[in-house]
Amino acid sequence: MNRKYFKVLHVIIDIGIILFSYLIAFSLRFESNVIQQYFGLVKEQLPIVILIYLISFYLFRLYESLWTFASIEEVLLGVAGCISGTIVSLIFSLLLPIRIPIQVTIIAGMLNILFIVGYRMSFRIYGRLNINLSMKNSKDGKKVLIVGAGWGGDMVLREIKRHPELNYNPVGFIDDSTYKIGSTFSGIRVLGNRYNIEEIVKGLGIEIIIIAIPTLEGESKKELIKLCNNTKVKVKLMPGVYELMDNKVNLNKMRDVDLKDLLGREEVKLEHNGISEYLTNKVVLVTGGGGSIGSELCRQIARFNPKELLILDIYENNAYDIQNELLRKYPELNQKVFIASVRDRRRLEQIFKDYKPEVVFHAAAHKHVPLMEFNPTEAIKNNVFGTLNVAECANSFGVNRFVLISTDKAVNPTNIMGATKRICEMIIQAIDKISKTEYVAVRFGNVLGSNGSVIPLFKKQIAEGGPVTLTHKNITRYFMLIPEAAQLVLQAGAYAKGGEIFVLDMGKPVKIYDLAKDLIRLSGYEPNVDMKIEVTGLRPGEKLYEELLMAEEGLQNTVHEKIFIGRPMVINFKELKENFEQLQEFVEKEDAKGIVEKVEEIVPTYKKNELEEIAATK
Repeated sequence: MNRKYFKVLHVIIDIGIILFSYLIAFSLRFESNVIQQYFGLVKEQLPIVILIYLISFYLFRLYESLWTFASIEEVLLGVAGCISGTIVSLIFSLLLPIRIPIQVTIIAGMLNILFIVGYRMSFRIYGRLNINLSMKNSKDGKKVLIVGAGWGGDMVLREIKRHPELNYNPVGFIDDSTYKIGSTFSGIRVLGNRYNIEEIVKGLGIEIIIIAIPTLEGESKKELIKLCNNTKVKVKLMPGVYELMDNKVNLNKMRDVDLKDLLGREEVKLEHNGISEYLTNKVVLVTGGGGSIGSELCRQIARFNPKELLILDIYENNAYDIQNELLRKYPELNQKVFIASVRDRRRLEQIFKDYKPEVVFHAAAHKHVPLMEFNPTEAIKNNVFGTLNVAECANSFGVNRFVLISTDKAVNPTNIMGATKRICEMIIQAIDKISKTEYVAVRFGNVLGSNGSVIPLFKKQIAEGGPVTLTHKNITRYFMLIPEAAQLVLQAGAYAKGGEIFVLDMGKPVKIYDLAKDLIRLSGYEPNVDMKIEVTGLRPGEKLYEELLMAEEGLQNTVHEKIFIGRPMVINFKELKENFEQLQEFVEKEDAKGIVEKVEEIVPTYKKNELEEIAATK
């Protein structure tokens, strides 16, 4: 029955209960023989009294609660609604010269509490009996609770019935649509909503929860998964809607909950026409093409049918892996792989001369903060001079568009890695003013699961039995998924006019401590019970939190809700190169102190963390 009709039915029954309560109250007060003399009075005043009670019930949400799963809170609201109605009815009676006797109003009020709350609690009793009956009648097999009484849930149920060898026994559905609760769906009862999952799992002895809502995403998905994980039973996820375009589902495609599901990131919506305009039938070069972001950029670019995809990476194993993956997925793709370093200017010039790339995505960089703190020379060689080499080659050989992959660590950097990435941004903003090539940078935070990031480290520590280590209990970072980041980079590239720094919407910052706890729970352990979390202290150059924008850059919207533009800054390329000449001298001398001092001069916002400051934040 539709929820709206349930409410109407509740109102009608409540009116009947109130009338019955007053009838009993009169009978008790006057021993059944004086009611007639009050008949006219009751006829005039009781409709107003009933209205008072109904308004009170509405204000105390008696018509919104799911009484099948009522708790003490709903009972108290029911009692409060009845008491409130009684008090207002008494006040109303006292204002009249001729009134329903006060004793009758009080007795009727007490009876209303008994009947109104008792009637509603009968739904809970019926629900519990129904669950118990389901347990008794349940067949052998692993008891499965399916979340989502829609087409996804129906497909999962059909697949379970089609494969009895799986030994799955679906015993109920969960759905947030209130009108579905209590009804049957494909022959299986809908037992409640997401907030009843824990109670139902315990009551029915559920062993597996299957979330069968392909369209679920964002915060709603994050909340639902956490509610399911709280039950400590195995949770499976149905593939997303785009993986089910053929309207088929395979139970083998059901996957375990991953940490990415707990981020609450919504699916990226791309403007494919704008991206196609600058990628389709174009020669595209990706430096660092074997890395986490670079390889995902290659996957995404391949979908847009480039004329040729050039993958450049210094690490042969990474390059080999992405080459073979693309050969399998896109056998018609024209791709070339170059094992080369962005430091090697001559090699770069030869590649640009021979293959004439039209679009360049520059993802090659050293990114590990602690390593670069102790190896500043290498950070300068690879990040600064490597970027300068690729950017100047793009200018010399007539590249149409150059997209730099930057990082939130470039904003007010406290470490050499972040400072070098800020210099990279300065390079593309400066060279854009003297070149026909459109140079832009895309700045974003951490990507979940990238090589060498905190997630693979946590997983390794958990696999080894712990402890899981992090540097500070309050440290936060922005996170997004690798495919999401790559897609938004391509989208930002479509908006390029030259000199912009695009800033991606990273959502809310995530506490690394909470991330560690979630990952431990996903691995089947309880944080600080089965698996200890140890805080080791901030590392040199490490921030407690990251920023995405400098104050002087401002922020402007684009047509895409997840992409913003920082105001371009005027940087003189000639002066910048003069600084680089001095920086090169320090690099050749391996003078780490000189390098850091020169970087501080080039990047005024670079403030190196002192050990005392780090210790003070512990």
